[in-house]
Formats: sequence, C-alpha cells, structure tokens
Amino acid sequence: MPSKDDFIKQEGTVFPGKTYVEHLLRPVFNDQRDYLFKHMFNIHRAHVVMLSERRILDKSEAAKILRGVETIANIDPQTLTYDPQFEDLFFMNEHKMSEEIGPDLAGSMHMARSRNDMGIAMYRLVLREHILTLTESALLLATALLEKIDEHAETVMTAYTHTQPAQPTTLGHYLTAVLDILLRDIERLQSAYETVNCSPMGAAALSTTSFPIDRDRVCELLGFSKLIENSYDAVAGADYLIETATAVLTLMTNSGRWIQDFLQLVTREHDIIKVADPYVQISSIMPQKRNPVSIEHSRALSSSSAGEALAAIQMIHNTPFGDIVDSEDDLQPHLYRSYEKANRVMHLMHAVIRTMEVNKDQALSRAQTSCITITELADFLAKEKGVPFRSAHKIASTLAKKCSSEKLELNELPLQTVQQILTTHHQNLTLTQKEWEDIICPIQFVKRRSIQGGPNPDEVRRMLVERKNIVFSYKEQLRTVNDNLKAAQERLSDEIYKLTTQK
Repeated sequence: MPSKDDFIKQEGTVFPGKTYVEHLLRPVFNDQRDYLFKHMFNIHRAHVVMLSERRILDKSEAAKILRGVETIANIDPQTLTYDPQFEDLFFMNEHKMSEEIGPDLAGSMHMARSRNDMGIAMYRLVLREHILTLTESALLLATALLEKIDEHAETVMTAYTHTQPAQPTTLGHYLTAVLDILLRDIERLQSAYETVNCSPMGAAALSTTSFPIDRDRVCELLGFSKLIENSYDAVAGADYLIETATAVLTLMTNSGRWIQDFLQLVTREHDIIKVADPYVQISSIMPQKRNPVSIEHSRALSSSSAGEALAAIQMIHNTPFGDIVDSEDDLQPHLYRSYEKANRVMHLMHAVIRTMEVNKDQALSRAQTSCITITELADFLAKEKGVPFRSAHKIASTLAKKCSSEKLELNELPLQTVQQILTTHHQNLTLTQKEWEDIICPIQFVKRRSIQGGPNPDEVRRMLVERKNIVFSYKEQLRTVNDNLKAAQERLSDEIYKLTTQK
C-alpha cells in the first residue's frame, strides 16, 4: 500500500481524482454513451427550434447550431471513450460542438435550460422506449396464450391449491388466468408510460427561466403527451421512476409464478408439456435428458429483472425531495437492465408456448387421480338428492378417506361399495351407475362448471373472444402511440429542414 503522500500524488490534487474517475465517471460515461446519446441530440434539436421560433436565437444562428448538432449526432457513440478533461458525455459533446461551430454558438444552444431538466428529459425518453418495447413483447406473449387457450379449451388437467391436487380444470382455463394477469400487467405498463411521457423541459435547474420560452412547443416536438407543469416537481419528482420500476416488478413477479408451474408440468413425473427441441438442452453426460433450459433461464431472468427494479426503488427511498444524484446516472441503468431482461423473458416464453406439445391423455389421466372430483359428489347429493350440504360433504369426506386408506382411486370404487356408505348416512339414498360415473368423471366435472369464469369449455371460449378483443385494442393503442411519436419526430425534422435550408 502506498504512503498517504504517494496516494495523494497518484490521485491528483484537483477534481476529478483518479479513483473518482475509474470507479464513477468512466462507468457513468459508458452508460450515458450507450443509452442517452441519441436522446441528448434530439433534445438539442427541439430546444434550438423553440429558441428560434421565440426569437431568442436568430434563425441563422439556429441553423448553424442545428447543422453542428447533425454533424456531432452522426458520430458512432461506440467510438467515444471517457476523457478525463470532460466530466461526462454532456460536456464532451459541448466541446465537440464548440470545435464544430465555435464556443459562442455552442454556448447559446444552452440558453434557458439546465442539465437538470435536460437530464430528466433524456431519462424519460429512454424509459418510454423501454416501456413500449416491453409492452409490444408482452402483447406478443398474449397472442401466443390466445392461441393455446383456443386449442386447449377442452384439455382437462389437474388444478392445484397449496401445491396439492385440488379439482379438475382445463389448460385453456388455466392459461386464461395467466393471460388475464398479463393483461393487467400491460395496463400497468401503459399507466407507467403515461406517467413517464411528460416533459420537464423548461424547468431548467428548478425554477424555470427568465427567457420567454415556449415549454409546450418543446413538449410537442419531443413527442411528450403533456408538461410536468410545476418546475420543482419536474426536477424533484421521482414517482415516474417508481411507477416504471413497479410495473416491470409486478410483471416479472407474476410471470415467475406461472413459469415455475411450467417447469413442474415438463417434468417426466408430470409429462404434461413437452418443450420443442430448439428450446431444450441435452445433458453433457446423460443423453436421456431434455433439460428445459429456456424456461429455467426465463425464471432466472424474471428474478433478476425484479431485483433490478427493486434496486431502483430502494435507491430512491429516503432521498431528499429535490435534484439528487441518487435518482440519476447510478440508478437509471438498473431500470434499463430490468426492462431488457423482462423483454427477454417475454420472447423466450412466447417461443416456448407457441411451439410446445401438450400430452392431453396424460393430463386427463392425472385428473382421474387423487379424488379430485369428490366435491362433485357433495354438490350432486345436495342439488339432486335433497341431502343437506354439510351431510353431503361428510359423505364425500368418508369416501375420500376410504380411498386414501385403501390406496384406491374413485373410479376403482365399485358402485356397491359407494352405495353401502351412502345408506350408512341416509337409508334411502341411492345412485345409479350413470350418476356415479358422471360424478367421478373429470370431463363432466368441468362441463358442469359453466358459471361465469368457470372451466366449462364454452365459457372459456366466451372469455377467449373477449380477451381477443382486449388484446386487439391494446395493439391498436400501441400502434397509435408509436404513430404519434413518429409524427412528432417528423414535425421536428421538418422544422430543422426549414431552418437549415433557408437562404
């Protein structure tokens, strides 16, 4: 370890010190370069156009600035590396602009704004892209679920409560539940988008500016839906980050639960789902194995994505209500990575679901075990035989205990044995062979549950039609949002063209 004097000599005596460069400024620069570069220049464009329109900048000056902006914007950001003479990417690009158009014009570009409102605007522009990308991917998964619900509305399978076989349902019914949760997650993403897609520009450091700017115009040119009106809120508010984080956190937590179910259903013991060959991996020394690595990775990525989102929320917790670095460059990449990983999960599970095979016979066979139709006996006795429900439930419990103690399934109990138990409780109570067979049949069990939201195939198909309409409407909404952003970019490009081609 060097002496204190040698350490100070290595570190330097002016900002930034060597350790500060290596462990903060350089990593931050790389993140800014990778995520913020193009958005920084779009903000430059919109701001300069507005300054020109408000006659804060002469049109000829604005034109020169915009030509310089286009020159620097066309640099491949991956060619940029940290330079200790510049604190960050912002100052590096300002220096490049000074070299291109002169320091006076380059400085004029920054009138009536601050790194505060500009930085938050960049974060919001990046986050809205991530939200829209993830929304599109979630809708892709929703489309795959719609296909499988339609295909398996009649595929009877076992449903579980407390990890134990509970009652028969259908795969279509189960996947409709998965889809409904996913659709609510998409709603949460849409809500986050609305919160994020607001412009802080014009707030400057926190109290606006004395220049006669038009905040609404910059908002429009950048494709934001509205202003964050209060300028202190514009730079101090972090709820847009929290909502962005909680939307993806909820999506990944929800997804991880049914992904875990899939990993159970693909086991040899269950043998309900077969993952297609492109998404399984063979063991290096056990050639009989088909490892469902695509689902395993999806589970791991879901957890990792949720962790990144939680990290962002925790970094905001207990910070002062104002401009603070905790919610800036160190935090933002957690959200970017969270959304990128969530996007990978959506695509992986879309591929798995679209291509998977379902062993319908095995699913039905398993639904005939573990006495999971026994509740239908209690219901039938109460509805059709006039037995008080508690008494009917006691009879069903007696039969279930007999099956458990003698290691029998319900379909292995002869009607004569069932009848003996019935008459023990109610002397004149009888069942026909047909009634008993229907009671213990998982297919009939499912068909009889035609109440709204139940697993009856016709009811599942009714729900399917409604969900198709919802997914279609969400896709249309996403298309409209993307069209609006494209139109805003075209408006900005038109204004730049007018300024830069004037004589």
